[in-house]
Amino acid sequence: MLSGIAAPVADLLPDLVALRRDLHTHPELAFAECRTAGIVAQSLRLLGLEVHEGLGGTGVVGTLRCGEGGRSVGLRADMDALPMAELGRTAYASRTPGVHHGCGHDGHTSMLIGAARQLARTKRFVGTVHFIFQPAEEGKGGARAMVNDGLFERFPCDSVYALHNWPDLPLGQAQTRPGPIMAAADRFDIVLRGRGGHAAQPQHTPDAILAASLLVTQLNTIVSRRIDPGESAVLSVTRIEGGHSHNVLPAEVAITGTVRSFDPATQDRIEAALRACVDGVALANGVQAELNYLRYYPATINTAAEAALALDAATAIGLQAAVAPRAAFTSEDFAFMLQRNPGAYLWLGQGRANPGPDGERALHHPCYDFNDDALPLGVRWFCEVAERALAA
Repeated sequence: MLSGIAAPVADLLPDLVALRRDLHTHPELAFAECRTAGIVAQSLRLLGLEVHEGLGGTGVVGTLRCGEGGRSVGLRADMDALPMAELGRTAYASRTPGVHHGCGHDGHTSMLIGAARQLARTKRFVGTVHFIFQPAEEGKGGARAMVNDGLFERFPCDSVYALHNWPDLPLGQAQTRPGPIMAAADRFDIVLRGRGGHAAQPQHTPDAILAASLLVTQLNTIVSRRIDPGESAVLSVTRIEGGHSHNVLPAEVAITGTVRSFDPATQDRIEAALRACVDGVALANGVQAELNYLRYYPATINTAAEAALALDAATAIGLQAAVAPRAAFTSEDFAFMLQRNPGAYLWLGQGRANPGPDGERALHHPCYDFNDDALPLGVRWFCEVAERALAA
């Protein structure tokens, strides 16, 4: 498991692997990470750090100071698991039905605890490091909750950094980029209402099914026909539901979907076009329409100097670091922290851990498992970032 670049933290790894697998066995959902937060807080207290609990619900912040420097840096890890069943067969598979660490947050939490242990004993920096353990990244906005709870007023950070394991990159590689790195995520929910009636007498009732079908077709033209081809955006309809019988025209049909984009102006145009499509289809088909459009995560946007520092730190610890050729359409609520502070978000390659016969272990896959060989790389990257950000 250990390689030469992991040697300075080699003595930490058995405990970190055991910790990571324990967290994997006992996953917890958004804002319910009580056991995980307790383990984090106790681990930090044993290092002599100042520890604060309950930020944004179940968030934990540990503070380590060295010297008289006034600068500070934040290092963030997410703690929550996903509401999905695990199909993996490891000895440490989830024991909580319907909950699975299918995104590797168990690994991120373990890495940051390892970094706290290493920095607490080496103290090769001047200033303050805030170790930020965040709840509820998976669609619930835990970063926003911590920020709204006074995270950066209580723990000021000149810059803030985070990483995510990235199965699409081989172990030993890392990427990030200045500017957008992850997309803004919007959700839309549409309800079309007619009166309902007999399927053999459609002339007596507006057809909500037909209206929904026409609307889905129109929505899928918004990006291709309303957005500049030079911009990047995705609109996907992910659910359509209505009707219970073969001979009844339903009174109501629901449509749900998501929009991903990187530029606020593009985001505005898509929402406006979507609203126009809904209104037009409703008018043309004699149905009533209700639209709820939620912008739940902004784009994750790295600042240039901090993105360069993140890549330099990755190179310094022996990773093959490169500027990411493009941003990802997945989203990340670390965006809320980057709206308040300069900073950067890094993709840390871990390869396809335990690929198995189906050859697929992507993030959010029911058989996903974090690759423990990436633990020392994440520990060393966090430490290198802190030391560079707070160099004497």
